[in-house]
Amino acid sequence: MLRNATVANVAMQDVFSDHVTLQRMLDFEAALARAEAQVGVIPATAVQAIVSRCDAGLLDVAQLATAATASGNLAIPLVKQLTRLVAQIDAEAAKFVHWGATSQDAIDTGLVLQLRDGLDYLEAELGKLAASLAVLTAAQRHTPMVGRTWMQHALPVSFGLKAAGWLDAVLRHQDRLAELQVRVMVLQFGGAAGTLASLGEQGLQVAQALADDLQLDLPATPWHAQRDRIAEVGTVLGLIVGTLGKIARDISLLMQTEVAEVAEPVAEGRGGSSTMPHKRNPVGCAAVLTAAVRVPALVSTLLSAMVQEHERALGGWQAEWETLPEIMRLCAGALEQLQQIVSGLTVDEARMRANLEITRGQIMAEAVTLALGAKIGRLQAHQLVEKACHRASVQGLHLGDILRDDPVIQSDLSATELARLLDPANYLGQADAFVERVLQAYEQRALREF
Repeated sequence: MLRNATVANVAMQDVFSDHVTLQRMLDFEAALARAEAQVGVIPATAVQAIVSRCDAGLLDVAQLATAATASGNLAIPLVKQLTRLVAQIDAEAAKFVHWGATSQDAIDTGLVLQLRDGLDYLEAELGKLAASLAVLTAAQRHTPMVGRTWMQHALPVSFGLKAAGWLDAVLRHQDRLAELQVRVMVLQFGGAAGTLASLGEQGLQVAQALADDLQLDLPATPWHAQRDRIAEVGTVLGLIVGTLGKIARDISLLMQTEVAEVAEPVAEGRGGSSTMPHKRNPVGCAAVLTAAVRVPALVSTLLSAMVQEHERALGGWQAEWETLPEIMRLCAGALEQLQQIVSGLTVDEARMRANLEITRGQIMAEAVTLALGAKIGRLQAHQLVEKACHRASVQGLHLGDILRDDPVIQSDLSATELARLLDPANYLGQADAFVERVLQAYEQRALREF
């Protein structure tokens, strides 16, 4: 636990705790009793005794853990314990515990109930991150900075555009989560082989009553061996964590001492070194990147687990049990860390401007080339500016000084025009328009949710 503290998230740990896992399976058993009594499959007099014992606090968890290993899943010993608990107060009612269901019905529906809580939490946290990114984007929309390709200076961009790119991805993930829940929030109820034969002609009636009780949709068929829903949850969360990792990577690179354009929030004991007092490490980014490294392999486990045998799986289903909750926990932890970083991010606009000048004006070579090319042709302009860049590098001079001394360039570009072309703030293209489009999309989404 201590080793994983950097990516731990208390809320998601609770959603997938042992106690809650057992309780959600018991919630299924209680709802099953109510649904079957409603349809007339079991006596109405059995319901109260069964429901009253569907309390995880009454279970012998240590005994369950031992028995689950021998049984092959948790539901088998859980149903046995529940039956004994019910028999203690009503022997007749105990006969109708888990009536017509199979272990996978309880386990999968219990998981769906946990996913409902977990995905609702992630949706809310993603909304908070989007709000913080929108604030950052709006505040920095006109701040010029170095755009980097292949880890090298390329052209000027705005920090607002970079943040807008982050925000735009998060907005897409919000859509994915919403779409995902429509397909995933469904009941699992098919009995031993997915036919509900144990309930005869009343099977679909019970299934619908059970789904209504649990506030889940009733799918067209049971999905014991069709695991696309579970895999979709994992893959969507994998996409989210990938985006969180991209943002964390950008921020950590911008925090490097030689760059120093942004910094994580300052807090007591945060980002220090055990030996170097001067260090300010990107510890939040490290936590996010830890999740981004681990989650893809976990997602691949879920995708591999989709290839299941006939009507019930041998190994693939079981491989999901720890994998999906771990993805949920890692995603929640990464979201929590990144939200803290973005909401308190320190932005050094002066340093961004200073870094634009590291190449002594050469970052603006394209702007000069295009302006000159419009007068003398692109190829000749490119050759002239390329030579000027080389001379500036060799002599350690600013590109503007070299250009102003070139008689050919002087004849086509005035000193005023050159000064304008060499100002990074004048070569941001459609950056502000792109920022505006993303901010409008964010605001429109916020209005729809309101």
